[in-house]
Amino acid sequence: MPLTTINAELLKTAFISGANNISNKKEYINELNVFPVPDGDTGTNMTLTIMSAVAEVNEVKEPTMANLAKAISGGSLRGARGNSGVILSQILRGFCREIKDGKEINQECLANGFARAVETAYKAVMKPKEGTILTVARAMAEKAAEIINEYDDINDYLEQIIIYGDEALAGTPELLPVLKEAGVVDSGGQGLIEIIKGMHLGLQGTPVALEDSDNVPKLARGAGLLEAIPSRPTGSGNDHISTADIKFGYCTEFIVLLDNPVSDDEVEKIKEYLLTLGDSLVCVADDEVIKIHVHTNHPGKAFEKGLEYGQLTRCKVDNMREEHNERVFMANEMHYVDSPKAEEPAVEETTFDEPPKKYGFVAVSAGDGMSTIFEEIGVDYVIHGGQTMNPSTDDILSAIKHVNAENVYILPNNKNIVLAANQASDICEDKKIFVIPSSTIPQGIAAMLSYSEAAEPEENLENMKSALGDVKTGEVTFAIRDTSVEGKEIRKNNIMGISDNGIDVVGTEVDQVTKDLVESLVDEDSGLITLYYGEDISEDDANALSDYLAEKYEDLDVDVRFGGQPIYYYILSVE
Repeated sequence: MPLTTINAELLKTAFISGANNISNKKEYINELNVFPVPDGDTGTNMTLTIMSAVAEVNEVKEPTMANLAKAISGGSLRGARGNSGVILSQILRGFCREIKDGKEINQECLANGFARAVETAYKAVMKPKEGTILTVARAMAEKAAEIINEYDDINDYLEQIIIYGDEALAGTPELLPVLKEAGVVDSGGQGLIEIIKGMHLGLQGTPVALEDSDNVPKLARGAGLLEAIPSRPTGSGNDHISTADIKFGYCTEFIVLLDNPVSDDEVEKIKEYLLTLGDSLVCVADDEVIKIHVHTNHPGKAFEKGLEYGQLTRCKVDNMREEHNERVFMANEMHYVDSPKAEEPAVEETTFDEPPKKYGFVAVSAGDGMSTIFEEIGVDYVIHGGQTMNPSTDDILSAIKHVNAENVYILPNNKNIVLAANQASDICEDKKIFVIPSSTIPQGIAAMLSYSEAAEPEENLENMKSALGDVKTGEVTFAIRDTSVEGKEIRKNNIMGISDNGIDVVGTEVDQVTKDLVESLVDEDSGLITLYYGEDISEDDANALSDYLAEKYEDLDVDVRFGGQPIYYYILSVE
């Protein structure tokens, strides 16, 4: 019997099947990344993004198109990681906007959903590039429109769309020469195809099972895979205060799955009401959800307010007085009053005893040394992440929540995190957010050093963005496979020196590659070389290299700092 329409139950099954399929193929997709560095994580980022949506979908016990659309759109939006994950979240969001008002999906609705998905995704990318996931998505949307109503069965219809998508994927190397040279297709496009193929199998009655069941508990209910740690304790994390000083005792968090979109004025009314119940309020909304965090003595009243607008999910209430006492007891018993571990519980229960300051800063950083450097130059909150560990949109929103400032500047410090930072900026409404598009850690440091407390917010934005061009970055790491990139033959375990322009140096010794990379970065305008050495480099080796560079470039200052970053032996900054 032909499948002529897709109901909500079948869509739920198909969506989970698609998510499971990309999860099972994520390592293969990771290996398609052009550059043979050990941080090729397209498959991982897309999997984490869609699994965040699956966690929401699994909470929907009586599925309708409306509540499934909210769960898929909202879950992927907040869980989006990396550029590929953000683009995937926008594809899903566009599709869900098309289907949310119906009871079933027919071929016409499916075609319109493909078209709207592509339109939404292209709008999310400032400079869309062909030969990527966008190309594959657009090709499938065009095929869906072309052959609409040519097939009686949706499965036959979708099969033709997938065949055309595979052809578009196979053609991506002709659109991006770097793919052709490396002998691979676009990894993001491959990920999208795997999702659609998995959904197709679900519609046919043979849904894909998750091969690695360990993925599910790690991702359930939006659990973050990254640790976001404040650079200094604030509010209820201060264990020297008395519980009597905690005015509102329950840290209350929940998400409202909206029955209908709410206006900006309505969101303001919700905020005004919640502020009558407590403080430390964060209330952010999009078309599908409202996320609320508030410290109050009456959690039930906050929940009741949310129920006026829709269903509640991810409800969480923590007794801050009780947890405060436990922290103090443990600190006294273990003599760890000043240790980071004694202060970590403050992350989820931040209370601001003072009015917000004018400026605050959030930075993404990899390595304890790098995090310390950012703290020293004024960053309020450090998200531990970066290469191989791209924070999600929700991770960035959580970090913003813990900064007591009117204007918050986000330093992604990785080109694969900029889109997630922009997405967090679009969602956050209670603070003014500025994203500095720093693609490397040295760029982030340079941007922070250009900030002026006396300047106005927009002036600081321009000054910090301008500072990104004042520094050249170099990174030294190892190759994870044989390949050819930019005319260079690379063998597995070769050492590579990477600049802002790509792979500059290939060799077999870390020191020699680093020296050659520095030489390629230094010019007549250079005045300072900074070496940040990673967790696999000893201090003695770093100092020896620094001494060599100081002797060779006697007219330049040479500084060496412990970065502690994984994967990269050295990160270089030349200014």
